[in-house]
Amino acid sequence: MHVTPDPAAPAAATVAFDDWMCVDIRIGTVLSAEPFPEARKPALKLRIDFGPAIGVKRSSAQVTEHYAPEQLVGRQVAAVVNFPPRQIGKFLSEVLTLGFPDGDGRVVLIAPDQRVPDGGRLF
Repeated sequence: MHVTPDPAAPAAATVAFDDWMCVDIRIGTVLSAEPFPEARKPALKLRIDFGPAIGVKRSSAQVTEHYAPEQLVGRQVAAVVNFPPRQIGKFLSEVLTLGFPDGDGRVVLIAPDQRVPDGGRLF
């Protein structure tokens, strides 16, 4: 499910720090990206390397407005790695690749401004 956040909405309810720590956000490098024509909304199939502890995971990402597949290979992206996998058509998406909406609600990916080791956890 893709939910377009409302940038004018107030901040979400306060959560406990321990609840925040349950969400495991890691950095990984995109190994491959290909079109996902079977998806209901335009998307790409990504294979992302999160380093030796987590390995390579797959993600369906609705990022076609700003990114061509060849632009993503080698790029680092942030993803939630501990949500349950989601079946999207015949594709099993194992991680949630993260981004922010631009002014038109299209996804802009999150990435560090310097290269960091794959598998690093957001804190």
